[in-house]
Amino acid sequence: MKASQINIKNKKAYFNYEIGETYTAGMVLTGTEIKSIRDGRVNLSDSYCVVDRGEVWVKGMNISEYFYGSYNNHQIKRDRKLLLSRKEISKIEKQASDAGFTIVPLRVFISEKGYAKLVIGIGKGKKQYDKRQAIKEREDKRNIDRFFKK
Repeated sequence: MKASQINIKNKKAYFNYEIGETYTAGMVLTGTEIKSIRDGRVNLSDSYCVVDRGEVWVKGMNISEYFYGSYNNHQIKRDRKLLLSRKEISKIEKQASDAGFTIVPLRVFISEKGYAKLVIGIGKGKKQYDKRQAIKEREDKRNIDRFFKK
């Protein structure tokens, strides 16, 4: 896969949360981690972010082991530091401190310069009836598209 084609999304995040403001952050990675990301072997489904002592960390992000990594391979689910400015970190911390809000990883991609970037968003959890409404709207849209396709 070419680096510009790497675009791994967290589809569950958009279903479970109403996403407000988003931020793009760099990640502190080891050599085999970036190689696995370039192979597209990342899973964001159970990951979340926390602010700890003025630093933002992503927890639970699964980057599979690099096939050719031998004994130098990385830990699959280690905590990874995100690179953001102090101004952005304080803004994120303030927004996430409100009740019901959380910091959710949305997308991993490779930038033009070849760096791995993570898009995070401030999300408020949806209620069960909101999720059912989203499913109903999606199915209605599919039915309309099928009707006009024929």
